[in-house]
Amino acid sequence: MGFFRSLKGDLPDKIGQLKGQNTSNKEKSHGLGHTKDYISPHGHSSLHTNTHYEPPPGPPPSYGYHEHDPLANQASLRRPSTEDSPTPYHDWTSIPDTALLPPPPALGHMRSPNSNAPLDAALRAHQWCMQYPLVQPHQPASHHIMDVRHGHVELLRPPEYNGSLSLVGIGICRASSQAGNRDSCLLTSLPLYFAMVDSPFLTEISKTFYFEVNVKALGRGRDSDGCSLAIGFCGVPYPTWRMPGWERGSLAVHSDDGRRYVNDTDGGIDFVSPFVVGETVGIGVTYAVPNTPPDFRPSPVEGCSLKAEVFLTRDGRRAGSWNLHEELDAGTDFGIMGLDGKHDLYGAIGTFGEVAFEARFRSRDWLWRPS
Repeated sequence: MGFFRSLKGDLPDKIGQLKGQNTSNKEKSHGLGHTKDYISPHGHSSLHTNTHYEPPPGPPPSYGYHEHDPLANQASLRRPSTEDSPTPYHDWTSIPDTALLPPPPALGHMRSPNSNAPLDAALRAHQWCMQYPLVQPHQPASHHIMDVRHGHVELLRPPEYNGSLSLVGIGICRASSQAGNRDSCLLTSLPLYFAMVDSPFLTEISKTFYFEVNVKALGRGRDSDGCSLAIGFCGVPYPTWRMPGWERGSLAVHSDDGRRYVNDTDGGIDFVSPFVVGETVGIGVTYAVPNTPPDFRPSPVEGCSLKAEVFLTRDGRRAGSWNLHEELDAGTDFGIMGLDGKHDLYGAIGTFGEVAFEARFRSRDWLWRPS
């Protein structure tokens, strides 16, 4: 308290002194009101006699000035280089050319709009496939290779099939299922693709295998679900009470919804319009060597996968295709297991309900002509 008392007592005398000095200074400054005196923040007055000041040497201090570090001061005065400047922001408002991007993956469905198998059959097939994995390829006999190349192939009757089946010519099979026929898969007597013989990793040329089916009748089947005819390929063993394309190691296109199924236990992917009576549909796969260095020749069973294109024809003309390695739906359980060129593949025709067809495995009987 004593400090403030002494300050308070001296304050009038100091103010009077400052007023007198201020008046005299104003007279010296020709009435412009400028003064050379200031009161410091501590309450002390300061009288300056010089009206002109010399600037201090050197540049003015900048942000980050170090009083005791001349080298740091010099570094702070350097002109910024392009390396020191920040990276410019990406112009997010610019729109890229989407034509240069790959097409988005096709979306799958959980159910077919027409025929859907009972859940217990699907669960039984899934357990069966876990118990019986796909067999590894082996070296076929030379006469089997010649039989396939000349179309000497027929369809085998599975236990679930209810209908007629006959071989009417070289590589020509006719079948007619009855109403109420359950899901069944008819496989060829020999593989149409031998992994140990036809793989482009061994031959260094592409391989296409194909067959056609002429649709004779599409009647009615289970309740109001109609009927279905499917064409595709399967690895073995395969649960023949399931349509091709539904279980691992199989692909197919189904007639009732026109969708393609690749190891797909759900509702498939939209592909073509449903099949109609009287037309001839064909399905094929083309395997080719991927873009790898010439000296890299992995085994057909091990190593990287072949390029694979699946295509469908209608009355001899290509109606659509897809890359087998395209991104599959997240719900797909098996990816492309058994379909990447490392396993033997058999021709497969699925039937459900009342259908009739003629299958052709000899190339001279096809409407489609390979280029």
